[in-house]
Amino acid sequence: MKKLGFGLMRLPMLDGEIDIEQVKQMVDLFMERGFTYFDTAYGYHGGKSEVAAKIALVDRYPRERFQLATKLPAWTARDAEGARQMLYTSLERSGAGYFDYYLLHNLGDKRTEVFENYDLWNFIAEEKKKGTLRNVGFSFHDGADALDKILTQHPEVDFVQLQINYADWESNIIQSRRCYEVALKHNKPVIVMEPVKGGALANMLPEVAAPLAAYNPDASQSSWAVRFAASLPGVMMVLSGMSNLQQMDDNTSYMQDFKALSEEELAVIDQVRDLLSKTDHVPCTSCSYCTKGCPMQINIPGVFDALNTQKMYNNLERAKGNYGFATGKGGKARDCIGCGQCESVCPQHIHIIDMLKVASELLD
Repeated sequence: MKKLGFGLMRLPMLDGEIDIEQVKQMVDLFMERGFTYFDTAYGYHGGKSEVAAKIALVDRYPRERFQLATKLPAWTARDAEGARQMLYTSLERSGAGYFDYYLLHNLGDKRTEVFENYDLWNFIAEEKKKGTLRNVGFSFHDGADALDKILTQHPEVDFVQLQINYADWESNIIQSRRCYEVALKHNKPVIVMEPVKGGALANMLPEVAAPLAAYNPDASQSSWAVRFAASLPGVMMVLSGMSNLQQMDDNTSYMQDFKALSEEELAVIDQVRDLLSKTDHVPCTSCSYCTKGCPMQINIPGVFDALNTQKMYNNLERAKGNYGFATGKGGKARDCIGCGQCESVCPQHIHIIDMLKVASELLD
């Protein structure tokens, strides 16, 4: 397989619905240039992504010509039976007959427990024996230690899908490098999601992206990000959630005959990463000392990570999405009562109360 996968999470829209005719054109160009891996999920576009896969791909191409992946978000199910039914619903929606790659979706934090409690590891193993699933794995959003624990408990998985991009390579929250190294330690092939950080690395501030433009003015910003991920040893696939034909044309143009980044090009990315670190942002290291005694249970590092998405990448939509994810089960930035407990233990001496007010004004 060529290393670029078509992520069906951000499909083009027309009058509030998926623009299926443009999706067909994107699928055709993707296949014409030799790419074959498609990635969807039970919940993408409210389930309509899997239906779009059927209309634009499954109904129009021989099944053996492509690989289709989808995912099971058990933490949204009421019970084990409801979680298992998600697989059969995905099969019905997509008409695929079987899935080449099947993922337990979004493991990490307390979500991981749901998959254990519903006995879904044994469920997908049995479905694999039946031939319904060809390869089984999971997507993951958490730290390296949690990943190591899961892979130690479940060595049977065939692959793991991780959030990897050059901006988050040394992030204390995303832990791209550390998670990648854990996967390698367990000899698991890696599928990369978010290589362009939700589009943030495709539309950086001109002063930050200047080294990329100076080295190769013809290369898109996103091409650097996708090639960085694809150049990592052990990475079998890099997903890109393409939203229009132009993005498809660009991504397939440089990935059709993929060349790993050279040492010179990696040095250019180091320059960009350095410039990103120097932009105005909250210098939080995610030590989480601040959260242990917070009476409002605010995920302060998560709030600051979302705020930094706006400050560093000028991407408010992405920032609000990250903020919603970070504060989904706890307090919001606006809930801060100004007790000062957090500031008394912060090793970085951040004015947390003031910065939470800034975050609230922008993201609440």
